[in-house]
Amino acid sequence: MPDPNRAPRPRCLPPLPLALLTLALLHAHGAWAQAGGEPDAPLVLKRTPMLAETIPPTERGQRPSIVEGDRVSGRPDLETIVEGNASLRRGDTVIHADRLEYYQPDDLAKASGNVRVNQAGNVYEGPQLELKVETFEGFFNNVRYKLLATGAHGEAERVDFVDADRAIARRATYTTCRREDYPGWMPAWFLSAANLRTDNEENVGTAENVKLTFMGVSTPAIPSVSFPLNNERKSGFLPPTIGMDSVNGLELALPYYWNIAPNRDATFTPTVMSKRGVNVANEFRFLEKDYSGEVRLDYMPDDRLRNRDRWGLWGKYRQKFDAPAIGLDSLNLNLDANRVSDDDYWRDFTRTPSLITRLLPIDGSLSWSKGDWSGQARALSYQTLQYSASPIVPPYDRLPQLTANYAKYDWNGFDFSLNTDFTRFRARTAEQGQPNGDRAYALASLSRPFMTPGAYVTPKVQLHASSYQLDGPMSDGRTSATRTVPTFSLDSGMTFERDVNLFGKAFRQTLEPRAFYVYTPYRDQSRLPVY
Repeated sequence: MPDPNRAPRPRCLPPLPLALLTLALLHAHGAWAQAGGEPDAPLVLKRTPMLAETIPPTERGQRPSIVEGDRVSGRPDLETIVEGNASLRRGDTVIHADRLEYYQPDDLAKASGNVRVNQAGNVYEGPQLELKVETFEGFFNNVRYKLLATGAHGEAERVDFVDADRAIARRATYTTCRREDYPGWMPAWFLSAANLRTDNEENVGTAENVKLTFMGVSTPAIPSVSFPLNNERKSGFLPPTIGMDSVNGLELALPYYWNIAPNRDATFTPTVMSKRGVNVANEFRFLEKDYSGEVRLDYMPDDRLRNRDRWGLWGKYRQKFDAPAIGLDSLNLNLDANRVSDDDYWRDFTRTPSLITRLLPIDGSLSWSKGDWSGQARALSYQTLQYSASPIVPPYDRLPQLTANYAKYDWNGFDFSLNTDFTRFRARTAEQGQPNGDRAYALASLSRPFMTPGAYVTPKVQLHASSYQLDGPMSDGRTSATRTVPTFSLDSGMTFERDVNLFGKAFRQTLEPRAFYVYTPYRDQSRLPVY
């Protein structure tokens, strides 16, 4: 199950060139970032507050200012002028420039020429800066910036610093795509906004009069949109999708993501299809210490394509119980459910990958282990979606299937295992061509490995016994049958190795011959059912 603590995944676009895409893809920073998932991406150190020095607000004004440069002039306690490789450092703020003027009474720094400001890891570059250093109030013209928390970057005609946590970028761009160093590079997506407000204290960014450009295609302007400045989730609209085909007509989907809690979220996706009606998809995810799950329900009332209500259900649930409390080593529950309203669903709704197959299982199992023993109780039932042009044979349901297994290794030099299974197989007899029935089997094996550093020999004996109880007669008229099949095997091998030098490099060459012999006597099983 996808982790609910992660940002939501952007949905796949329909097979139509992108015509509309909202800015909520920012809820998943870098999900569409260009080359963001490449294996050769450079190593990026993770930010941690443990390395930051915390200074009380009452003491911040007492921090010293360190000024450096090639040429320094000025008047004590009034102003300092630095030319050539100029820098001013105070706390977590560092200013570099070709020329720097610092006016101490006003705590005002004026910088020009290749100005670079690093404020707690957030970097701003441009030609001209005026800044009150302690309060971080001022402005920066023609700025290129990069934010530490998410790697977001962009450009702005001007940035007004309100304080250390808040800023307003004028005529700005914003993207989380990793920057590539080659001429003409453009990010896969970016925002263009008249005003871009960032609030690091609230971890919220707000863009006004904004457009989103994705793969060279821009959306119409949107009055305002907000997004998180870190990797935390945020409720809001996700990217809409638009498409058109001969079955659905014009199709428009507008998902809304609801961040219910750190371990719970939901997505609601109404989809308008001009030729069919409105489909509503609801997806809910949850994650707890001992259990987790996900469920999705799609519903379309009065689908004009088939003149009936349509629905699809998909879900899964996992739970780990307190096994030691009842004397077990482990006890786990797994549930998977897939069901749809009709046989044509897989052809008419292709946007839900888990429901486009023609065999939809409901599978539930309770598994346990205790020392050398393990077992499982399982129920498995299929919904088979038939199509007149291509019918398929439905598989057997297993209602139920019970297994128990025992394994003991190095038991006085021997390895022993026992696997047992009882299954009740049920299906439509007319479609299967053989009767339903119950099958029980046991598979026991005993082996004795003999091993040396360079060779091994492992003789092994197996006994496979099965019993069938059928609801109808087999081809020979019987309604029950048994079989017992022994098997003997002898596995042996040797390992030869030597060190060699090839092309100036050291290698180890190995030769590992193996001989494996198996004997199973013939038993006529042609009349037994195949489940």
